[in-house]
Order: sequence, then structure tokens, then C-alpha cells
Amino acid sequence: MKHLWWIPVSILLLTGCVPSVTDETEVLNTEEEVETAIIPSMQLDEQYYRTLLPYKESATRGNIVNRMNSRYDIKEAENGLLRLSQRQFSPDDYYFQEGQKISSAEASTWLRRQGEEDEARTHHPLGLNAADTRTAEQTAAGEKPPASLLAHILEQNYLVKTDEETIRLGGVSIGLALNSIYYSSVNGVSYEESVPSSQLIEEGQRMADEIVKRLREKEGMADVPIAVGLFKQNSRNAISPGTYFSYGVAPGGQEAVANWSAVNEEYVVFPTSNSEEIYREVDTQFRNFKQDVEEYFSNFTSVIGTGFYQDDRLRELKVEVPIQFYGAAEIIGFTQYLTGLVLEHFPQNIEVTVSVTSTNGPEALVVRKVDQTEPIVHIYE
Repeated sequence: MKHLWWIPVSILLLTGCVPSVTDETEVLNTEEEVETAIIPSMQLDEQYYRTLLPYKESATRGNIVNRMNSRYDIKEAENGLLRLSQRQFSPDDYYFQEGQKISSAEASTWLRRQGEEDEARTHHPLGLNAADTRTAEQTAAGEKPPASLLAHILEQNYLVKTDEETIRLGGVSIGLALNSIYYSSVNGVSYEESVPSSQLIEEGQRMADEIVKRLREKEGMADVPIAVGLFKQNSRNAISPGTYFSYGVAPGGQEAVANWSAVNEEYVVFPTSNSEEIYREVDTQFRNFKQDVEEYFSNFTSVIGTGFYQDDRLRELKVEVPIQFYGAAEIIGFTQYLTGLVLEHFPQNIEVTVSVTSTNGPEALVVRKVDQTEPIVHIYE
């Protein structure tokens, strides 16, 4: 089994504080009985929310896999919403819980086309995607339906501790994963259709307001703020994820998002053919790093980097280094060499993570935090 040695053991220690949980938890058979939860005493980092234990999964968790374009989009839809939620719900004051308000059946219905019939010929008037109004003749002639834009609805709950040492719902974040490319077929012929950004914004905001309105009708949801992020999926064959591009909040009591703001985030794969100035310097640094890595031995395959940009500034660079050799001494030597290259080629104002992998799994990890002179290096046993 492979372990990361630098994770503090103290994160496994829990406080004795077991507050009652209300609103977001199920009340048991008697009025005296309430569900209890454990709050971890250790917060790994100021950017991470503490999570109540035992962990409660969202009812919609299983829906995400079949409707998202890639594992990259699946991961970023969740992580990006966590990041955006910090604007409204501070990790210092709120605890995280997967969404408990939207049921799996509701999510499946909302993801349908408006008025669509399912296999049981049941109509779904609550579908949020555009209705397919084609006639039988139009369908037979190969006419395409409107693009189905909404691919997934992600819900996150944020809880606060009250003066009575109980936990209550303090806010909700909703992520709407939208298709920038719509994949479908007509009469057995597959096709793909690019969706303009203006259409994603207009339809995404319309859907967001409707979801907020529906959530307000649920118990405990009338007066809590509801944050909504619009996520643009990348294409199916992309090796980097899409990103959130718009964000807004419906204050407590309001049935629509009161304001929307643009989110300037982007993932860029290096080396890149994009000649824009904001990528040029990092691309040169990465190409020099890649060249030095590939000079280490002849049977090397490739090095790929993924940079995360916020507001046109590189925040983090993750580098994948697949290898074909397995000797322990060789891996140690190669990792030492990589560590030196990280310090040589990349400035200290960006976080760099280099993962060395083989067919056996992860082999080594090098992490250099911002302004850190000594990287964290781990070689898996």
C-alpha cells in the first residue's frame, strides 16, 4: 500500500464535540433522539472545508458519470464549485456536506427535455432542457433537435454551527454542467454541434433561476443563500477539464440569482501551440524542462503539463511524467534529477506538482509550493 508520509497523523484525531444536527439530517423515531455528527478538529488548509462525519453522500452522485464528457470534467465540476463557494461560504465558518436537497429522481427529471416522455411514456414537464418540437416527418427527414445543454446538476450544502451547539443549513451551492459541444445522433447518424457561449450564458442563467425557485419550495430552503456556478464542459477527447465561467448568488428569500459575475479560469495543456503572450513564458520554461527530462534516458515516452490560470495568471502547474523503468535506485536517481529541474526551470511564484508514474502506478511525487525553496519529495514504496 502506498502512503504519503507528510500528511500529519493529527488529522485523524477528532474532537469530543458531537453537536446535534438539524435541518440537513434525518430526525429519528422519537422527539428526544436526533442524529449526531463528529466535527474533525484539524483543518488541513485554509482552502479546505471541514466535513461532518459520518460522511453523507449526495443522492445524485451516481448520475454524474454517464452525462459528463470526461473524468477531468467530473473532477473539476466538483472542485471548481468548492473553490467558487468560498466566495460566499468561508471555510472558517462553514462545514461541507454533499447535497441532500435534490433527490436522484428530481435530478433525472430536471435533466430531461421539457415535456419529454420516458420509457414508460410518462411526460416530464419539469425538464430544463429545450423541448424537442420536431414532427415525425421532420425527424424522418433528418432534422436535428435543439441542443440539450444541461448535462448535470451538482449540489453542495454548507452548514454552520449555532450558539446552541447544533448544526444547521447555512447555504447551498449549485453547479450546472453545460455542454459546449452537443453530441447526438439522428436516424443512426452521429453528429456534434458547437454551442455558442452566448447561448450557454442565456440558457444557463434561465435554468439557474428555475432551479432556485424550485429549491425555495423545499423545507429549510426559504431563507438560505443559494450560489450557482455555470460550468462549461470540454470536448470528449480533451485531456484537460472545462471550467466555470459564470457565478451568482440568490440571497435568502429571493427566487432568482440577483447578480452574475464572469469567472476567468482556464486550464492549458503544455507544451501549447497557443501563441498568446500570457502563455509564452511558461511554455518556454516547460519546453526546456521537458527537453532536459527527455535527455535523461532514451526510452522515455512523454511529459505533459496542465496549467491552471485564474484571472490570466498561472496559479498551478501539474506535470505528468510516465516512465518505463522500475528499478528502485533508478527511480530515486531520476526523482532527484527531476527535483533539481523543477527548481531550475520554474519560478517560485507558481505551485508545481510533478507526478512520476509507471504501469505499476505512482512512483514518485515532487511538490514545490509558492515561495518554497525546498520541495516536498516522496518516493512510493
